[in-house]
Amino acid sequence: MITFEKQAQTVVSLAQFCSDKGWLPATSGNLSVLVDRNPLAIAITRSGADKQRLHVEDVLLIDDKMQVQSGLDGYRPSAETSVHIELYKKFSCGSILHVHTVFNNLVSELYGDVGAVLVRRHELLKALGHWDEDAEVRIPIVPNYADLTRLGEAVAEAATADVPAVLVRNHGIYAWGETAQDARRHLEAVEFLCEYLYRLGVSRVVG
Repeated sequence: MITFEKQAQTVVSLAQFCSDKGWLPATSGNLSVLVDRNPLAIAITRSGADKQRLHVEDVLLIDDKMQVQSGLDGYRPSAETSVHIELYKKFSCGSILHVHTVFNNLVSELYGDVGAVLVRRHELLKALGHWDEDAEVRIPIVPNYADLTRLGEAVAEAATADVPAVLVRNHGIYAWGETAQDARRHLEAVEFLCEYLYRLGVSRVVG
């Protein structure tokens, strides 16, 4: 049986994984797991929580209006919760992970004017569900809107079912999956690809 308490623990485990990778610096990022789809209810990290030392008390149960249904008094969800809500409404995803890293920021800036980064014929595309040897995907890049309602709408509009990630320029990445494990795999694959593409570009310039 799915419960908020169980999903809150899953959020804590995801935070530990991302923290161990160095993907959650300076209280940044937000992580969520679906609790119920109808009506929508998600377990999500609270605003200001240090995700490198996350506890279950730092996870809130919220509805589709970003209203807290369960959690410690005085805590509120991240302002970027609106992005999560829009993605849950668009897809049948069970978890959404948002992290800030150097490589996803660099790639989003390098390809930001194009609006997407093209990845061709790479082994890690299999982790995103693309098994053809000539596979290619375009990872969307959206502007870093200060208006977070607008950001949520932009991410959801750019998001596609066959590429479970969107880069926000000079900000970070949103990755999702049907399960928490899927979301984690997708995030790890795209982070690898961001580092690969950046290092490949540098090596070509130096060479």
